Amino acid sequence: MLFAAAFVSVLTTVGIVLSLLDGTRAFLTEVPLVDFLTGTEWTPLFANGEYGVLPIVSATFMITGIGIVVAIPLGLGAALYLSEYASPLSRRIWKPVLEVLAGIPSVVFGFFAISFVTPNVLAPLLGEGLARPSNALAAGLVVGVLIIPIVASLSEDALSAVPQTMRDGALALGSTRTKVARKVVLPAALSGVMASFVLALSRGIGETMVAVIAAGSIAQLSADPREPMQTMTAFIAQAAAGDQPTGSLGYNTLFAVGLLLFLITLFINVISIRLVRRFREVYE
Repeated sequence: MLFAAAFVSVLTTVGIVLSLLDGTRAFLTEVPLVDFLTGTEWTPLFANGEYGVLPIVSATFMITGIGIVVAIPLGLGAALYLSEYASPLSRRIWKPVLEVLAGIPSVVFGFFAISFVTPNVLAPLLGEGLARPSNALAAGLVVGVLIIPIVASLSEDALSAVPQTMRDGALALGSTRTKVARKVVLPAALSGVMASFVLALSRGIGETMVAVIAAGSIAQLSADPREPMQTMTAFIAQAAAGDQPTGSLGYNTLFAVGLLLFLITLFINVISIRLVRRFREVYE
């Protein structure tokens, strides 16, 4: 029974891959793979469509990168505070409050981005270039807030798992609490901390509703985060809700983008496993 329960996830993954492969094969019979991966124009739903996926891939990584820049320092700082500085009472109060962020629907974060972050935070700081509600920077900042609980909670668990004897030994040698946290506890918990970073990265890449609402639906290859952009997940959500006939090229584009997104996430997970194994510390 336990084997069957575990095998369900394997079968589900295989089924997802097979369904994506079938549509992707049909897509690649009409669009060359090189053109798909290296093209800079993405208008698959137009009458004379272009199928270069780079604009939505770059937007995905830009928004996720901005989110990671926000989430890693804030999440790791919160984890270090909860693990090394907070009293037991404070930890019991603040950790659940922090994790409440993980329970807020992402659509709420999307509306928060366009109704508050862009007009009240970004526009006064960066000028009228951000007056329009849709832009990649606001989406990235809000994605960062959305994944803070992942970094904070998993990192705090990893930091708390470091044996207390290591802290006591470092304090006995005259180290300050800050030095103990920075030089002893954090390196010892590095594998768990790295795992939280990679999981947050995967979560950011797969985020849909914030990208749909806050980033816009214009697929353009740009290095300016003030511009509206479309991510891979946003395109899937937009195209799947449209009137694409089953079996058409526009319909099969969904499978090609979905498979590429799956492969990117798989690659990130493989790298994370290698990192965790490399930095793992085992204590008796």
